[in-house]
Amino acid sequence: MTGITVVDRRTFVQGRTAGYSVAGEGMPVVLLHGWALAQHTYRDVIATIAAQGCRVIAPSLPGFGGTAQLPGDAFSIHGYAQWLADFLVAVDVDEPAVVVGHSFGGGVSIHFAHDHRDRVRSLVLVNSVGGSSWRSGGGLRSISERPLWDWGLHFPGDVWPIRQATRVLPVVVEDLLPNLLRNPRAIVKVAGLARRADLRQELEALRDSGLSISIIWGTRDGIIPRESFEALCIASGVQGTVVEGSHSWLLADPEHFGEVITNDVRVAQAARALEQQVAAPKRKGLRRVQSLSSRRRTAEG
Repeated sequence: MTGITVVDRRTFVQGRTAGYSVAGEGMPVVLLHGWALAQHTYRDVIATIAAQGCRVIAPSLPGFGGTAQLPGDAFSIHGYAQWLADFLVAVDVDEPAVVVGHSFGGGVSIHFAHDHRDRVRSLVLVNSVGGSSWRSGGGLRSISERPLWDWGLHFPGDVWPIRQATRVLPVVVEDLLPNLLRNPRAIVKVAGLARRADLRQELEALRDSGLSISIIWGTRDGIIPRESFEALCIASGVQGTVVEGSHSWLLADPEHFGEVITNDVRVAQAARALEQQVAAPKRKGLRRVQSLSSRRRTAEG
């Protein structure tokens, strides 16, 4: 599709095994997957972003894709965010990254950006959890009150709609079935985290910090209702972008997803290039001072 090679790797994070995929060269972009999936499902998405001149790093979050689950005392959105911070150290990402989060991965992205603001260049949320709003009858309620049967009613059609099944189903099944067989308990526990996630205060703090935030939502998403998307936009102070598609529209059409986030990528790349230009004379001056000091010590010795 793009000629980009996506490579699967393994590392250790917090003393436990973790899987991830990496592709491309350039500005770091961290891609976080949705509930019950893993990075393999997003292979075409990874390649599409990497083709824009980025180094994409996509971990399997704890409990999925063979990555060891978080211990009980760390099992929270905050715990996932701290795991991500330690993961980025393990894979040598030593500069701020563009963080892209889909669905549950969006919730982890928000908390990571809030807890580790200096590690994030910009934030892109795609059909993300965290808005905690749901319309029931004539009023708004917390999405945690939404019955499980209602989630289940929408899930199959939103994850792999019939007209997209030939493209989406094979890549989803690659991660979903192994996760169900390997660790069904983790899937249920993370679903609970996703349902309860209310990250509007964190987004308000990120808005006040000046972080660039983009929020994208698909018109046919029954898993993340429009009210939740709008709540995220209000908290972030952004207008948001609405696209045609279901909850997993980016898996069905990764090329379109690449087009939608092109501006986010280019703006971040331009800011990074400017920072490097400003930093270059400082690094040159530092090397000169270090060289003079070294020669002085040699002469004195």
